[in-house]
Amino acid sequence: MADALELAAGGRTVRVTHPDKVYFPERGFTKGDVARYYLAVADGALRALRDRPTTLQRHPDGVTGESFFQKRAPKNLPDWIPTGRIAFPSGRYADEICPTEPAAVLWAANLGCLTFHPWPVRRTDTEHPDELRIDLDPQPGTDYADAVRAALELRDVLAGLGLSGWPKTSGGRGLHVFVPIAPEWDFTQVRRAAIALARELERRAPDRITTAWWKEERGARIFVDYNQTARDRTIASAYSVRPSARAPVSAPLRWEEIPDAVPEDFDLATMPDRFAALGDLHAAMDDEAFRLDEALELAARDERDHGLGDLPYPPEHPKMKGEPKRVQPSRARK
Repeated sequence: MADALELAAGGRTVRVTHPDKVYFPERGFTKGDVARYYLAVADGALRALRDRPTTLQRHPDGVTGESFFQKRAPKNLPDWIPTGRIAFPSGRYADEICPTEPAAVLWAANLGCLTFHPWPVRRTDTEHPDELRIDLDPQPGTDYADAVRAALELRDVLAGLGLSGWPKTSGGRGLHVFVPIAPEWDFTQVRRAAIALARELERRAPDRITTAWWKEERGARIFVDYNQTARDRTIASAYSVRPSARAPVSAPLRWEEIPDAVPEDFDLATMPDRFAALGDLHAAMDDEAFRLDEALELAARDERDHGLGDLPYPPEHPKMKGEPKRVQPSRARK
């Protein structure tokens, strides 16, 4: 077994220890394969992470071993990897790594990081998101094809509000759509806009799409997880490897690909060739910064005309002003 592997990235050399350690037994992929994968897609992976406080989902013994989420920057962080201070809903804070060069991605991969979870903010302003992220989550009785249908309908909703989104596979059964926005609104306002988008999507197909926070009310529908825009909620970044047996990755897509592409098309083995041929399909995101005025006006109309105010926050959040009771409906009835 090789002691170490040295990879050159962006003018730096990153040492990857124990590269022959098997991370994905079903496919035979090793730690070295994961590092080489991130080198092959480095420009795209870095674009998704650049200057963003990032939580590392670490699997130091591969997908069959123990794992953990590392929010605070490791103590052995190189001085060339900056950090950003983020505040949690509890009021506590952490300094998280903020990759600014490809070598930072490889350095994290050497720690056993498979999946990167960047905040929707930059380290220069951690209170105002510059991405609105929409998570289309298939519930039991639905599948990826149902998420595809919802995503295409979401594209129309976004266009009607002067917005454009960039879709990607989640690496699981769902789809993510990221909307680059001007960093002028705080987390509460961005979440309010996401709720308005989700409700509009739900209105168009209430039998197939839901905003119900409580699982007992969702049924066999696609859940638009509006709480992925809440503070301290993150989504796996584009190109992230997901910790499943077949080593899937979160793959950026073109809208015209969505009807035919399936998550099984994109994994540790296939994505490097796709990236070499097509480049980073989300590269143009950095050229845009859409405004949320129309989405927030829709939220105001929903509240004014239909009495639709806030929706429940995740359980780890403190009770928020205007939030409905955070009680499971079946228990509330009792």
